[in-house]
Amino acid sequence: MAQIDLSESMTRAEKRAASGLAAIFGLRMLGMFLILPVFALYAEDLPGGDNHTLVGLALGMYGLTQAILMLPFGMASDRIGRKKVIIFGLIVFALGSFVASTASDIYWTIFGRALQGAGAISAAVTAMLADLTREEHRTKAMALVGSTIGMVFAVSLVAGPALNRVIGVPGIFALTGVLALAAIWVVKVWVPDPADSHFHADAQANPAKLIDVLKDGQLARLDFGIFALHAAQMAMFVVVPVALKNSGLAADHHWAVYLPVLLGSFVLMVPAIIYGEKRGQMKPVFVGAVALMLLAQLGLAFGIGHFWSIVWALFFYFVAFNLLEASLPSLISKLAPVSAKGTAMGVYNTAQALGLFFGGVFGGWLAQHHGFAAVFIFCVVLMAVWLLASLSMTPPPAIKTRLFRVGVMPADEAALLKMQLAEVAGVVEAVVLAEEGVAMLKVSLKGWDEAGARSLLKATAAG
Repeated sequence: MAQIDLSESMTRAEKRAASGLAAIFGLRMLGMFLILPVFALYAEDLPGGDNHTLVGLALGMYGLTQAILMLPFGMASDRIGRKKVIIFGLIVFALGSFVASTASDIYWTIFGRALQGAGAISAAVTAMLADLTREEHRTKAMALVGSTIGMVFAVSLVAGPALNRVIGVPGIFALTGVLALAAIWVVKVWVPDPADSHFHADAQANPAKLIDVLKDGQLARLDFGIFALHAAQMAMFVVVPVALKNSGLAADHHWAVYLPVLLGSFVLMVPAIIYGEKRGQMKPVFVGAVALMLLAQLGLAFGIGHFWSIVWALFFYFVAFNLLEASLPSLISKLAPVSAKGTAMGVYNTAQALGLFFGGVFGGWLAQHHGFAAVFIFCVVLMAVWLLASLSMTPPPAIKTRLFRVGVMPADEAALLKMQLAEVAGVVEAVVLAEEGVAMLKVSLKGWDEAGARSLLKATAAG
């Protein structure tokens, strides 16, 4: 049986892989987010850009192609190699960025955005991260990627208007392409080559588990939630930049709204997350955030014509958005069967991308045909449905997921080890994947006997 490495800290190679792949996510997403606060204003001067439906389509189009190609890219990386797929995807993304930067009308911009989304590398990057990190440290590596994306989103809302003043939206698109090419350098030079690439149940979607995940009512609530959250986000950015300009704030100064509301939202969001996790009160915190999001959308619906109403509504919006964006992946991890976590996250990510597309298109259509307030009434309906669904959500257990490499073993040995691990104090669910050589545990936040589990695993390795 393979030797089990249960060391507590990440190796230098793991830290390098995690930082490099987080940088790839960050460089790619920076370009995607930078245009959000400025694109609707830029489109007004493009042929066809006076049609809000087409503006919304341009904003959301990358979500559709990303949703379609994300999982196929991940599966292709199993067969032809992670780096090849990631580099190909970054080239497609860069090509789309340069097409959008030189677009002469809204239609070419839509095509460029479709190409950007077609560079759907997130599943392949996640799989590569799993290849390059031991199971015990994968959660930390994934958390680094997630925090990088959150930070990039916040920076983009402030930096987008400032960059727009200097280089314009075509320049931002071109910069996005350059960042994608820089990410290729990171892939080739900084990120180590995996010694072994294989399927990881905790990080990749398994088609055999898909039906079970889709039939799970608790997971369906969360999938609808991320769909609604990002549909509302994209619909909002069809309207809010124009509304801020109409209220008298020049486009170059929109950062002066986004910066304080984002900083203030983080101040309120962090204690709420800590309280929910530490006290086992994530459901009340989560439901409260959905309710706050509903109120923020109501504020935008009835105050979209008034500057200070927009500012206060945006403040409450970002408090709720940051809370929900941070807590939803954690809830997926807690509520998904441990052996189907990767599949559950794949469905979740696809729902998110589809929400971006639907929100952009439908939000744009409503703005075009029924006015700005109708966009937020639509968002209110989405949030009301989500709130009703979340009220009946099972309270998430106060648990965390731990993974350990145990080495490939016969099925009967894996079944025995699973039984032994299930008897360790604090273990809620245990799965041992014989062919992957991985033990996956859901354990209580308090009272779990980690030392006992490690001793058992060491004894298993020695035997």
